[in-house]
Amino acid sequence: MATDHACIVGVGESTYYRRARSPVSAFRLAADAVRAALLDAGVGIEEVDGLVSYIRERTPVEVLAAGLGVRRLRFANSWSGGGGGIAAVALNAGMAVTTGAADVVVCYRAICQGQQPRLGQVRSDGTATGTDAFLAPFGLITPAQRMAPKAMRYLYDNGLDLDAAAPVALASYWHAQHNPRALMYGRPLDLDTYLASRWIVKPFRLYDCALESDAAAAFVVVRESWAAARGLRSVRIVGGVQGSDARQDVMGSPNAERYATAGFTELARELYEKTGIGPPDLDVLQVYETFGPMVLAAVEELGFCAPGTAAEAGARGDFRWPDGPLPLNTSGGNLAEAYVHGLELVVEAVRQLRGQSHCQVDGARRALVAGGPGAHLVSAMILEGGVA
Repeated sequence: MATDHACIVGVGESTYYRRARSPVSAFRLAADAVRAALLDAGVGIEEVDGLVSYIRERTPVEVLAAGLGVRRLRFANSWSGGGGGIAAVALNAGMAVTTGAADVVVCYRAICQGQQPRLGQVRSDGTATGTDAFLAPFGLITPAQRMAPKAMRYLYDNGLDLDAAAPVALASYWHAQHNPRALMYGRPLDLDTYLASRWIVKPFRLYDCALESDAAAAFVVVRESWAAARGLRSVRIVGGVQGSDARQDVMGSPNAERYATAGFTELARELYEKTGIGPPDLDVLQVYETFGPMVLAAVEELGFCAPGTAAEAGARGDFRWPDGPLPLNTSGGNLAEAYVHGLELVVEAVRQLRGQSHCQVDGARRALVAGGPGAHLVSAMILEGGVA
């Protein structure tokens, strides 16, 4: 009996705004993205019976369901792990539809910095608890501050200089120049400008760090049989993984067994074993890139480059469309398109496999999406297009 895979049948996004520039609320951004994804899929809101997002989503599933007019919410989920969840939300939605918990699940993320400040502010609203108690008193407050020691260790272990991740930023900005949706569209980046930019916290220069945006993105997950019965085009979720390495309990945890890991060493092996698909079979790579150096570590742990060689591959132009053999974050990603906590990378992967990207990879059939390099929880999945 053939497996009835989960698949993605529609993708969409709100208008992307610079931080604090949105004229509407996060709820409105989320609703716009969901409506766009449903319209793209050819699915009505009356058919939606599941919603999935990330931890600390400011537009909760019950609020969005009520506002959109969802009549029967059979499945609701909010995955932990922040940007590590971009594949996990798809996998959780896939488990829901393949087990019959729901038929049509919409995955979404909305961020609106102007109305819901997220980062960069210290608040005296109580006692630091949990892992914050071991970080905040020492000035490790923002994600950049917490991830920097791990990135420095990765660079040191591999004999790389502080600017080794420049090719990641340059590739993202190059791709954004072809994508009118991208916030950095019309604002190209060259190496001299990158090197002249200020330090945020070493080894992260300004252009190594993700944009902060007001934006939302969404995609629709159903069973392949459900899609086929309605004649919907689909992109198959072939398989995925989610979790963490041992003791990877906080961002950049010094207590982890492998301190400088991106978190994919064991998970990548599992992903390729369960799908029977490996790096040579993949045509395009979408990796959550809040901070450039951790993308290099992820590319290596995912098996696309030998340890310590991703920076060299990037310097050769391997990450750049159309000539590079490993096109990376072809919409501009978190660094140059918009920061929607990485969910926009799933949208771009689907468009690549449907032949709709502004940086379209010729003959793209399979894509790998990976979320959260270096975070406490990460996830990855393989998508396949051209599915009947």
